[in-house]
Order: sequence, then structure tokens, then C-alpha cells
Amino acid sequence: MVSSPRWTGSDAALRAVQVAFDVEKQVIDAVRYAALEQQVSPSDQIRLILGLPVTSKPVRPRLTVTLSDADYAILAERFGVPADDKRKIKEALHEALIRFAQTRQRDA
Repeated sequence: MVSSPRWTGSDAALRAVQVAFDVEKQVIDAVRYAALEQQVSPSDQIRLILGLPVTSKPVRPRLTVTLSDADYAILAERFGVPADDKRKIKEALHEALIRFAQTRQRDA
């Protein structure tokens, strides 16, 4: 079967299989800490440990969290902003994370 040139690049990705490891918390923590120290993802850290190639494409550093409508309502009340103004809530969350990091650095 001949693939369309548009999809040829994704053929290898389609054949890749994600593997999950059920290991003790100590192993998970060690991999995560090593990844943090190396500034790579835990997945890339596992590849490094296993001697597999790691793509060096730059990754935009970011944190994610999933928020429900109920979460937005709680946060709106906490930050004193309208519940329907998700942009303001996100800005307040951003500032809260920065304050958290500054406090951690100060306490370290």
C-alpha cells in the first residue's frame, strides 16, 4: 500500500507503541528527579537510561492542569474575579505559581 506523501512522515509514529512501567514509587521518583536535573521529560530520561536516542527538539517549558467549571468557580471566588472571565483567572493562577516558586526559592 502506498502512503500519501502528506502522511509518510507519520508512518513511524503510527507504528510506535507507548510502554507503561508499573514500578515502585522510589523508581518513579528517581526517574523524575533525574529528568528534572537534566531538564528533559521523564520519557526522554527513560530513553537516556535505556541508551536509546533522544530527539533534541526544543520543548516549550510549561505546566498544565485540567480545570472544570466548578474549579473555575472556586478560583474566581478565591481570586475575586468574575467566574466567566477565564483569562483573568488564568492570569491570577500564573501569578500564584510565580509567588509559589519565589517562596520555595527563598525557603531553600
